Amino acid sequence: MQESQHHVSSQFDEELSRLRTHVLQMGGLVETQVLAAIDAYANGEVGGIKAIVDGDRRINELEKSIDDDCAHVIAKRQPTASDLRLVLGIGKIVTDLERSGDLAKKIAKGVRRIHGNGHPPGQFGVGIRHLAEAALNLVRQALDAFARLDTAAARQVIALDDEIDVEFKSIIRQLITHMMEDPRTITTAIDIITIARAIERIGDHAKNVSEQVIYIVEGRDIRYARSIKETAP
Repeated sequence: MQESQHHVSSQFDEELSRLRTHVLQMGGLVETQVLAAIDAYANGEVGGIKAIVDGDRRINELEKSIDDDCAHVIAKRQPTASDLRLVLGIGKIVTDLERSGDLAKKIAKGVRRIHGNGHPPGQFGVGIRHLAEAALNLVRQALDAFARLDTAAARQVIALDDEIDVEFKSIIRQLITHMMEDPRTITTAIDIITIARAIERIGDHAKNVSEQVIYIVEGRDIRYARSIKETAP
């Protein structure tokens, strides 16, 4: 009987391990998509945008597959305590990753519009590239926190998201100034604002992933905490 229980437990552990691996694979694809979209913005190489749009389908497929696996685990294994939190947390994490993939596609389409209109975004001198690198770094840190179930790293991501918000607002002020000084820049500036907003939202989704890491490990839902200080144990 004990051998049978050990076998079932081992199978369950393998299923949870596969779930975590698939989440990290999905996260890696999201990273690739975001980086490709930002490279297209910086370099004006719009030829790869179709690949970004097509790549979003793979992210959507992974989300559905992971969701199905989570439902299967819950129905078959009836997990409790930390195992249940892991499965439920993964279900929310993949939603945030899928939305980040959508935002990468949105950035790519905005880049295509800007360059299609013959207005290189570099003329505005705003820090889109820096904002994007900061957001992408948050995605990487959030995924690493999930991989290691590291709540200290997760809290650092949550705190750093505030810096992205500040930088985003600075970019918006610069673009508004450009539009006021030269109305001919309005169309392109609006497209850049859309891109900046998408990047800022990617940072928000990284923060959401980190909040789920804390929930998985500690069983605490901190999504509506007023500040990072409230999340401290």
